[in-house]
Amino acid sequence: MLSNIGVPGLILILVLALIIFGPNKLPEIGKAAGQTLHEFKKSTKSLVDDEVKNTIKVTKSDKNNKFIS
Repeated sequence: MLSNIGVPGLILILVLALIIFGPNKLPEIGKAAGQTLHEFKKSTKSLVDDEVKNTIKVTKSDKNNKFIS
């Protein structure tokens, strides 16, 4: 979806944001968006790491508990 936005589209979005929010508020909005994205990435990485650890633990447990048929 965002890959279809070219340079003219980005310039238009930036000009509209500047008009709507003004030059004083724009850096604050950018900082807040950056912090939100950082927290989201951190949480996502944490969830993925936990899932990998659980998968490794289950795999090791399965190897140790072989069933004899």
